[in-house]
Amino acid sequence: MTTAESVNPAVDVAETPLLAKVGGQPFTKIPHDLYIPPDALEVFLEAFEGPLDLLLYLIQRQNLNILDIPIADITRQYMEYLALMQELRLELAAEYLVMAAWLAEIKSRLLLPRPATAEAEELDPRAELVRRLQEYERFQQAARTLDTLPRLERDLFTASAEPVYRDLVRTPPPVNLADLLDALREVMNRAELFTRHPIQREALSVRERMSQVLEQLDVLRFTAFTSLFRPEEGRRGLVVTFMAILELLREALLELVQTEPFAPIHVRRRS
Repeated sequence: MTTAESVNPAVDVAETPLLAKVGGQPFTKIPHDLYIPPDALEVFLEAFEGPLDLLLYLIQRQNLNILDIPIADITRQYMEYLALMQELRLELAAEYLVMAAWLAEIKSRLLLPRPATAEAEELDPRAELVRRLQEYERFQQAARTLDTLPRLERDLFTASAEPVYRDLVRTPPPVNLADLLDALREVMNRAELFTRHPIQREALSVRERMSQVLEQLDVLRFTAFTSLFRPEEGRRGLVVTFMAILELLREALLELVQTEPFAPIHVRRRS
């Protein structure tokens, strides 16, 4: 008997979940003769580096206080994870089992009654576990901080290049001794154009100008004060002459006369 499903197999394939396609042909059922090894596929949802890493993950996932760990809940979750690991992976590190035994010991020590006198002296059974978890957390944070630093061959790469070797043959220019002498002579002639003869102005002496002023003056007749100055000497010469006249007046070798205010000044040498 022919049915709708056998007549139109495409409808059956479309309505059935598709598992795979091999060579363009869809497969909706696993073949009976297909052999899958037990360890052909393993899925790891979480990867831990050890039992302390697993405990720290369980504590941080529930936002628990690391100083006040609920040992019962953490032990139960830890054992559930070990059971899951045994289902997925047959091999289980011995240190996970040691941690499970340690948690069981801590839980039993917390449940056992303690004498009233020993309560103050005995330490918390969780103290050593808390210390190791805090130390592991510090190292884990330091490792994450170091991982953010730039790393060679990950963030930084060394640049390298093959040096290009070229055999360059440099032949000296065809120059003889006569050409070198001509070039030297031309340089020497050009250097003479830049030679300079420094000329320094002779410094004016106040003492010498005092002698010159005394030679110009007479004891019997007066000389105009302005005639003692020589404008061609410039400002420096006028200042030196004026200082020489003041020095002669200080030594009482000259005599100044002015008949009225704003009148011309005359000078003569004292006897």
